[in-house]
Amino acid sequence: MTLQTTIFRLFSQEDINFLVTNRIPRRLATRFIGWFSKIEQPLIRDLSIGAWRLFSGLDLGEAKQSRFRSMHDCFTRELKDGARPVDADPNILTSPCDAIVGACGAVEGTRLYQIKGFPYALDDLLCDRALVAAHRNARYVTLRLTSSMYHRVHAPHDCRVDRVTYVSGDTWNVNPIALKRIESLFCKNERAILTTTLDTGDRVTIVLVAAVLVASIRLHFLDVLLNLRHRGPNVMVCDAHLRKGQEMGWFEHGSTAILFAPEHYTLCDGVTEGATIRMGEPLMRLERDRGQLPG
Repeated sequence: MTLQTTIFRLFSQEDINFLVTNRIPRRLATRFIGWFSKIEQPLIRDLSIGAWRLFSGLDLGEAKQSRFRSMHDCFTRELKDGARPVDADPNILTSPCDAIVGACGAVEGTRLYQIKGFPYALDDLLCDRALVAAHRNARYVTLRLTSSMYHRVHAPHDCRVDRVTYVSGDTWNVNPIALKRIESLFCKNERAILTTTLDTGDRVTIVLVAAVLVASIRLHFLDVLLNLRHRGPNVMVCDAHLRKGQEMGWFEHGSTAILFAPEHYTLCDGVTEGATIRMGEPLMRLERDRGQLPG
């Protein structure tokens, strides 16, 4: 058995994984990694990226560039042109990111799930009564980005982003081990809530949830970096018009995006818990007989 396999099996044990990733000083560790990952010294950069590739299965074959200034530069890498075709069907909402599908389906009034058996309240996640009312009985998909995935987030449809709400919070790990142990975890963590209006008139909300060693979210249409040092404003009015598949911003590692759409959308085939999806692939479909588009 190789050293790599031994370490991987050790950290795969739930108790050890939970202890290491969640019982450390999370905010301090997150700030440190944020600083460390931006070091551009060649030896530190190469050793950091090398260790990351060794233990995460990182594949840089689709990256637009082959050399990076720092580990952070590698985290937030762009892909080669055409690496993520975007489904052009106007009735389709596409995945905003590469991810593993987590809990998904219909919101039960204002209750949904972070993992089977662990419900949480839409009110606690969105912190806005009007937005909660707009997404009562909505369809939702939880999208978990792992550390080795492409970390950029794209528009799921032609839309206008009209508001971003930043909610300061903790930085718990958001992996399945933590989701089975920490109640209402997404509601505890730092997050950015993007409210959008599609060209169809439908309201779609994307919640970007940060996590341990992540906790930085960059959006192209805001002139601030949303992270643990952000001190406001917490509600930022926008007027950002985006085409389907256009880049919105990025996480500075990996975390979770939760997408909410009206109840006249249904999950596309293959969008089930545990499935892997890529940015631009079909996520939800508008049911024309119930939606707002003409037939």
